[in-house]
Amino acid sequence: MRNRHWLILDIIIFANTPLLALILRLDGRLALEAYLSDLAVATILFLLVKQFILWSSGFYRRYWRYASIEELTYIAMLMAAAIVIQSFCFDVIHDIPNSVLSRLPRSLPLIDGLLSFILIGGLRFSIKAVERANQKRAAFNPSQRVLIVGAGNAGVSLLQEMQTNPQQGFQPVAFIDDDPQKLHAHIRGVPVVGDRHKIPDVVKSLQIHKVIIAMPTVAGKVIREIVDICKATGIQTSTLPGIHEILNGRVRVDSIRDVRIEDLLRREPIQTDIGQVAEFLKGKRVLITGAGGSIGSELCRQIYKCCPAEMMLMGHGENSVFNIQQELEQLVQALKAEGKSASYAPSLHIFIGDIRYRDRLKHAFERFQPDVIFHAAAHKHVPLMELNSPEAITNNVLGTKNLLDLALQYNIQHFVMISTDKAVNPTNVMGASKRVAEMLVLQAAKKSGLSYVAVRFGNVLGSRGSVVPTFTKQILAGGPVTVTHPEIRRYFMTIPEAVQLVLQAAVIGHGGEVLMLNMGQPVKIVDLAKELIRLCGYEVNKDIEIVFTGLRPGEKLFEELFIEGEEYEPTEHEKLLVVKNASRIVPENLNITVEDLCKAAAKNHTNLILFLLEQLVPGYKPKYLENHLLVDTVTNNNLLAETKGNIIVKVKPRSA
Repeated sequence: MRNRHWLILDIIIFANTPLLALILRLDGRLALEAYLSDLAVATILFLLVKQFILWSSGFYRRYWRYASIEELTYIAMLMAAAIVIQSFCFDVIHDIPNSVLSRLPRSLPLIDGLLSFILIGGLRFSIKAVERANQKRAAFNPSQRVLIVGAGNAGVSLLQEMQTNPQQGFQPVAFIDDDPQKLHAHIRGVPVVGDRHKIPDVVKSLQIHKVIIAMPTVAGKVIREIVDICKATGIQTSTLPGIHEILNGRVRVDSIRDVRIEDLLRREPIQTDIGQVAEFLKGKRVLITGAGGSIGSELCRQIYKCCPAEMMLMGHGENSVFNIQQELEQLVQALKAEGKSASYAPSLHIFIGDIRYRDRLKHAFERFQPDVIFHAAAHKHVPLMELNSPEAITNNVLGTKNLLDLALQYNIQHFVMISTDKAVNPTNVMGASKRVAEMLVLQAAKKSGLSYVAVRFGNVLGSRGSVVPTFTKQILAGGPVTVTHPEIRRYFMTIPEAVQLVLQAAVIGHGGEVLMLNMGQPVKIVDLAKELIRLCGYEVNKDIEIVFTGLRPGEKLFEELFIEGEEYEPTEHEKLLVVKNASRIVPENLNITVEDLCKAAAKNHTNLILFLLEQLVPGYKPKYLENHLLVDTVTNNNLLAETKGNIIVKVKPRSA
């Protein structure tokens, strides 16, 4: 039905509610001839008041097929306003001597308004009742009998989606929930039949075909227990994504997916002030470097929802940047397809470029003039950077320096660099290069007084080249799964969780700080491998073998969280710590040594790079290439140092 049909029906209702109200008021004892002229005037008055309120409030621009409790509340508010205005007008006219309304009772406007609310609300919500009846008839079609684990908001939303779209092939049969107060309750006609330990009995007695875990906010430990119970029954098990994946999105049937390792390692949900982040970014021009990467692309997704004025997606790989551009543009198309406004959508600018090339970067700044920079571009693979140290320096150090120099030149107010826990007491070139990049950010903040911060966090589950995709490929190939050491541990976060905290850090940081994300407890890599093998339906060391290959160059067993001399304190956010004295431990000779580093990298002098990093980063002890000379980057031929094995045997001070 179109809104013009509703308008006609409403007029018919409003033309009759005063008569019904009078009949109710007089308990049916009505001599119509005595009230006819007064009732006609009251009917016209009430109809005009109600139609004016409904029309001016946009009531006839709503789509009633998907009406919910919000629409019912909206109708109640409008009818309450109508009662107030009707009563005022009625009383004014009623008190006039010999008034045409003098014979009517004063309660008539109130009863009329209540009847109008019941009738127009009931009429609109009857559509949903008719659809529900049709859905019940459609439910007799062959479909999967589903057991939903979790009778909270997500589970109820999923149930509603399944009942609304029976063509999806899901028939919700029962709920499982650990809350004893929900036991035997019925939600939209579906019973809560027990807690997680009842799953095997319920699967058998109710002939369940599929179990869906609808608990996006619970910790990974709970998910692991439920998955283990379901595996014992042999039932197919799926889940809704974690809260960070469905953030600001609606729970839908097509959100259901297989259980992933991220679900098993999920921690308690992080309470992030999304409104504060959105307020910070709203209307700003935001530049994201490394926009096509795992972290960069998720930054783009979450920043896009915060309604900045413009976004520049900068990256070196054209395919990855193209993919995130298409994804963001499809968000707007999806909104338009649903009939929603996409006016908030920021303008997208795509910039293919390498942060190592200063002139190209300068062109981006001149063209875009950003207000906020999120710097996610970096080389991150430890073994590869150990073998290609010049690349680590030119990208992680020189690229960051170029960005900072231009940010200061163009007076950019906010700069957030994505760092790593491998920058803490580094044992490899990648970690040492990121530590130098942190120092550059801190120095720029100290020099300018602007809000320039670095954010450290550990490994990101599912990022490109990370351990989970590597293990998955090995499992699909039939194994073996290779782990470097049985005791190696790492801190893990999901990509959305890490990015959400990075955005929070941008708001909290005042400048000259390193913010450390609370990573929880480290995870044994071998345990991660075992869980992933089981998720794929195999048995460890029976179907898929785990093989230990030994630590790789630059790799250590445990990642550390604290650098000696750094003073950590909590922030207003429970998952963020701040190094309050970070900018005070930047070396005096940073600029000179960084200049030497960049020159050494340009000439591929690996040992000189290692030597300079050792001088710059406390605690870093590199392994030099044997019998290589270190060439002075100033004269390009004078000997700076000579190595034999891993020992510097001759050093010449750099000339002034």
